[in-house]
Amino acid sequence: MSAHVPAEHPLLVVVDPAARATDGESVRIAKDVLCAGAASVKMAFPESAEEVEKALAHRGRRHPVVLGDDAALLRTVLALRKERTLHESTVSVVPIGPRSTLVKALGVPAQVPAAARAVLDGVERVLDLLVDESGGIVLGTLSLPCGTPVAHTAAHWWTPVEKTARSLVRTLTAPIPVNGNPPPRRQRLRVEADGVLLADLDEPVHEVSVRPAPAGLAEVHVRRAPGSAQVLTRARTITVSGRDFRYRADSAITGPVRSRTWTVEPSAWRLTVPR
Repeated sequence: MSAHVPAEHPLLVVVDPAARATDGESVRIAKDVLCAGAASVKMAFPESAEEVEKALAHRGRRHPVVLGDDAALLRTVLALRKERTLHESTVSVVPIGPRSTLVKALGVPAQVPAAARAVLDGVERVLDLLVDESGGIVLGTLSLPCGTPVAHTAAHWWTPVEKTARSLVRTLTAPIPVNGNPPPRRQRLRVEADGVLLADLDEPVHEVSVRPAPAGLAEVHVRRAPGSAQVLTRARTITVSGRDFRYRADSAITGPVRSRTWTVEPSAWRLTVPR
């Protein structure tokens, strides 16, 4: 389901500090394209998550546009959901930064000029959200277990902002530990999908992944051992419990926790993509 995004709609362009520090030239190109094609553009240069929330809360009728990467998009969606306007706000993003895999997977062009033009003449793509009981959200894929890496939550992105650009770039480009380096520890997890038991604590689980599926459901994959057959189902609610497990929600690693339930919120938000 999609609808045309009117080009005459005024824009609030939120420039992520990480984008400014890592690729100022791409920020300039995106700004030039947007200013040349939109009826009215207001620029915002927040230096903290709180300033992002403030800028969005005072945007009026302006259409929010993010210049940044996956983490910047996630902060924007979280802020709009917090102020209860996510359902009425079409979000646009121009991917700038080292970690834009999710943004591109959602259908946004990888090239800055093309992504900026899509903001002006694209269409709305209606998307679901995975929401957990702590208020966390997943825009793309959820996976676990994640071994014992250092958590890379959204809050970490703001810590270097007050330091030099060199320090910020080092922080942003530092490698994130991934499955296989070192190998993740198989864990005993209880996995339920809409109340149906998919795995229990009596057998180690190698991998669980959850991603959006049609009709307001999530696709759930459970693999008990490397190379073994997967258990595959679709569900509205997924509950995982076990002893001190971590999980990757999009690019952020969270935990340890002992239990977490995710619920699909169908048609929860809208993203601008090319026609």
